[in-house]
Amino acid sequence: MSRKRVVITGMGAVTPFGVGIDLYWDSLLEGKSGIGPITLFDHSEHDTHFGGEIPNFKADTYLDRKLIKRLDRYSQLAMVAMAEATKMTSYDVSSLDPARVSVIFGSGIGGMIELEQQAARLMTKGPSKVSAFTIPKLMVNAAAGNISIAYGAKGNSSSVSSACASATHAMGVALDLIRRGDADMVLTGGSEAALTPLATAAFASMKALSKRNDDPQRASRPFDKDRDGFVLAEGAGAVVLEELEHAKKRGVEILGELVGFAASSDAEHITQPSESGDGAATAMHDALSDAGVAASDVDYINAHGTSTPLGDLAETVAIKRVFGDLSKQLVVSSTKSAIGHSLGASGGLELIACVRAAQNGVVPPTINLDEPGEGCDLNYCPHTPQDRKIRVTLSNSFGFGGHNACVIVRRFE
Repeated sequence: MSRKRVVITGMGAVTPFGVGIDLYWDSLLEGKSGIGPITLFDHSEHDTHFGGEIPNFKADTYLDRKLIKRLDRYSQLAMVAMAEATKMTSYDVSSLDPARVSVIFGSGIGGMIELEQQAARLMTKGPSKVSAFTIPKLMVNAAAGNISIAYGAKGNSSSVSSACASATHAMGVALDLIRRGDADMVLTGGSEAALTPLATAAFASMKALSKRNDDPQRASRPFDKDRDGFVLAEGAGAVVLEELEHAKKRGVEILGELVGFAASSDAEHITQPSESGDGAATAMHDALSDAGVAASDVDYINAHGTSTPLGDLAETVAIKRVFGDLSKQLVVSSTKSAIGHSLGASGGLELIACVRAAQNGVVPPTINLDEPGEGCDLNYCPHTPQDRKIRVTLSNSFGFGGHNACVIVRRFE
């Protein structure tokens, strides 16, 4: 039986630039940085004093106040991003079969803010003062559940948690649901709000975070010789996937086509990537095979590119293994250079960048890349955008645990 084609009909973004995909995309092309001093908590005793916060985010601007009380910040960001995506696709559950609409949404950590706040309340005020909303707010599937409720989606509703690969894994599951005929539409993507005291301290203790406190906007510098760790950020990227004929019948604009997905595991180390790039290369290779496209067809790779010494080099090695001599013709960039690393949300935001790149024929730059590090010798699109005829894009997501996930988006024709 032939597989059904899956298209993208809605997108929404909440990033350190603010709310909205236009603001996100325009800021990327302008080479802006969304990184700045942390204001969400007192960071004075922390080693890292900056991150990628959503500027001036007020949930009650977008969501009902009663609902806000039942949502951790990560779910709030998810709901706001999904509102933009569903508006774009003219979502109306009354004109759909609710049983054929699914929600597959990712998060690496879930309600970290709620967890920390209630743990502190337990220690200072006792068990009776712990909120009854604690579990419904902190659970990793809270965003998926609340999206399902808000949009009356009665199909498969679940969450994927695979660290920094969560959103990409979620979109891959969504793709398969539609391909095999189990859903007409899937609301998918990822969200994260782990810019918290505990998470910041924990990542810093692992030596994973940049400590460029004197110059935060230049701290996220993927593939640069002076990179010293990633910049922790929050955000959400929401995507509406739809079966092609279903979308045509609704008469909505088709933004792009999701044509391939694959995943693999390094099976080597719980936090460090495989230096050989074996697992990442397998995921990229298998995604190409799943999409039915040749390596020579790929025009742009949105790299995982977190700005860690080991990770950026391992990804470069993996790209060379898959693309060989063709890797010199590719253009690769890391949008994390501008918005930091939003962990489980990053794959959704990066797929949006891939769609916009193909639509507009321009590659968003890797900012702060002044001098490539040893072994990092590809065209990483430093500093300024590059005009490019883009038909096929590949987006990489690699997470702690050795989780690798890749998706391929093709310009819709």
